[in-house]
Amino acid sequence: MSTERKSQTMLNGALILAVSSVVVKIIGALYKIPLTGLFGGVGRGYFNAAYQLYTPLYAISMAGLPIAVSRLVSESVSLNRFGEARQIYKVSTKIFLITGAIGTAIMFLISYPYVHHVSSIHALPSILAIAPSIFFCCAMSSYRGYYEGLRNMTPTAVSQVIEALGKLVLGIGLAWGVMQLGLRQFESTGTVFGKAAETKEIAYSFIYPWTAAAAILGVTIGTVAGLVYLMLLHKVKGDGISRTDLVNSPAQSTDREIAKRIITFAVPMVIGALITNITNLIDTVTIQRRLGDAFLAAPEVIKSMYRYSFDAAGTLDKDIPTYLYGVYGAALDFRNLIPNITMSLGISALPVLSAAWAIKEKKQIRSTVESVLRVTMLVALPAGFGMAVLATPILSFLYKSHPDIAPIAGPVMAVYGYATALMAVSTPVTNMLQGIGRTDIPVKTAVAGAIVKIICNYFLVGNPKFNINGAPIGSILCYIVIVGVNLFCLLQIGKIRVNVISVLLKPLLCAGLSAAAAWGMYRLCDRFLTGRIPHIDLIELVLAVGAAVLVYVAALLLTRGLSKEDILMLPKGEKIAKTLEKYKVLG
Repeated sequence: MSTERKSQTMLNGALILAVSSVVVKIIGALYKIPLTGLFGGVGRGYFNAAYQLYTPLYAISMAGLPIAVSRLVSESVSLNRFGEARQIYKVSTKIFLITGAIGTAIMFLISYPYVHHVSSIHALPSILAIAPSIFFCCAMSSYRGYYEGLRNMTPTAVSQVIEALGKLVLGIGLAWGVMQLGLRQFESTGTVFGKAAETKEIAYSFIYPWTAAAAILGVTIGTVAGLVYLMLLHKVKGDGISRTDLVNSPAQSTDREIAKRIITFAVPMVIGALITNITNLIDTVTIQRRLGDAFLAAPEVIKSMYRYSFDAAGTLDKDIPTYLYGVYGAALDFRNLIPNITMSLGISALPVLSAAWAIKEKKQIRSTVESVLRVTMLVALPAGFGMAVLATPILSFLYKSHPDIAPIAGPVMAVYGYATALMAVSTPVTNMLQGIGRTDIPVKTAVAGAIVKIICNYFLVGNPKFNINGAPIGSILCYIVIVGVNLFCLLQIGKIRVNVISVLLKPLLCAGLSAAAAWGMYRLCDRFLTGRIPHIDLIELVLAVGAAVLVYVAALLLTRGLSKEDILMLPKGEKIAKTLEKYKVLG
């Protein structure tokens, strides 16, 4: 094993995870778009049905354990208890394997009742194909949590990309192979997988369940590939803890004591995951039901609000509530883009904060919290404001063949855009509370936020004047409660005072200027170039985003909104920082 332990700075680790997150999202889009083209809406329905069952079971199986391992390992290393750090890894591996086996077994057991009472029996092959991935994901997480606790985010990032690539290549390849096999059987024998098919349409109906299952099997194989990479990495390169470190380590706790610490730390987060998943389910149900109630109460009010879209889509009156909820989903696709990236800041900060908390390094605690909040605002505010002012143009470009979507989804997406920073900081603040051992607080605020959201859904979505526009209001109020209370508790418990000017006011000013530049450039292009240049809608968006980026960078430099630490996390950051310091534009 290597005797040189690799440790990254918090921001460097966050950048590695953020880049991998973006790559994984791109691969995910490349995976789902061709699959939908391959097996259409029917096959995608079977695919989605499996994911709807898989996602909550996966979240509950994984909740808290990787974070618990990361925190406990970082604490042990900060106290030079290297032997205990390795012991935590070994004990956690057993816990993860048991949890993964239970999660997979539960999915197998409930798959049959689920397809009979909730979904379709044809979704069963897809559910059975993805069920084992819970086990392999749990096995991977023991390695990920361990390396994150050692402040090495690279194994997590690389394994995520390998997992996504495996899903992309094998999922699409297997799905295409099964589709071709079924069609060849039909053309040569008139049967598909042992069933007689009188027409090609019937043949496709027999092929789709197995094509969807083959596609989703790629997800399971991808998790196996990620796990194999981590196992080989650990075997070949080890963890960097030297023999000297182990010899000089204090006496270790027993396996039972360590298991108890891991489980005690993880239980509140498991409860939080349960609350979140139950809330999401209630949220989905209440929005759809209250949309139906609103339409029944005042159909003409809602039809007058969206007459153009209803006419363009040819929507029947009985389908209007379902249609509105479906269009709302187009806006939701963008809601979590930035929060998914800033989530990496919380993951990277957790071991750093845990170590500083263990040895009472107040300066490091304050620096970590302030860095996470500032970098989150630097990323989320301009991205969110840009998404808000360009919401309708973006949706109009993406859904050219469905011009009815943008007029309804655009305002919803804009509201979420202005609140992006609030949503983006939620997970990092939760992670930092977990880093100082207060896992109970996020659970309590999640309950309070859920109550607020459900109440708002009932009154606002059920009001014909608000209808679907009430949904984002409820979500934002929910986040205000969660983030407000969590952040207050974090600052109070940590006895931290942050620099509001550098953390919030400077990024807010610069983001406002960049959004104004994006809006102004788009309007100028729309006025003077529309109808004169082919593909002008894409050109307008590119120019608007380009103007926003240039104005934002210039505003940050002029206001000295960037610190040297922010620049050092970038590739060749040291050289860039020296140049910027020369011109005195760093804060």
